[in-house]
Amino acid sequence: MSSGDTPNTPGDGRTIVGSAFGSDDGSADPALRALLEAKSASARDLLGSARLLVAVIAVADEIDQESGADKDSHMAVVSMVNAAGERGLLAFTGLDAMALWDPVARPVPVTGVAAAQAALDDGNTALVIDVCGPRKYVVAGEDLKKLADQ
Repeated sequence: MSSGDTPNTPGDGRTIVGSAFGSDDGSADPALRALLEAKSASARDLLGSARLLVAVIAVADEIDQESGADKDSHMAVVSMVNAAGERGLLAFTGLDAMALWDPVARPVPVTGVAAAQAALDDGNTALVIDVCGPRKYVVAGEDLKKLADQ
């Protein structure tokens, strides 16, 4: 092995970047929830740096015909479509709100800015926060673009 070589280790020297929310226990920020519930104009400003949880679920790509079990699957973020055909990326203020929607969804902590950017990148027209409560809040249109640009 030459001096520039690294030993063959799991991951071949790659590392996973740690979460910016390392001590996060999944609880909602009470100040953020209060602003969202009041539909306060300052909610968007706080959303930029707030931690949101984006829902990720397993999606079956192929089912075994004999057993009915998943043969192949992938993880995907979740969007909802309203009656007008507009899509909104789901995000949650806390694990409690996510569990109201789907108790088996996996949370991915991101900033509000990152959630807005992901929504737009995936072709969504809205970011739907706490869709099942405690109080649904929707960021759409120019507000979504402004949030993504923070």
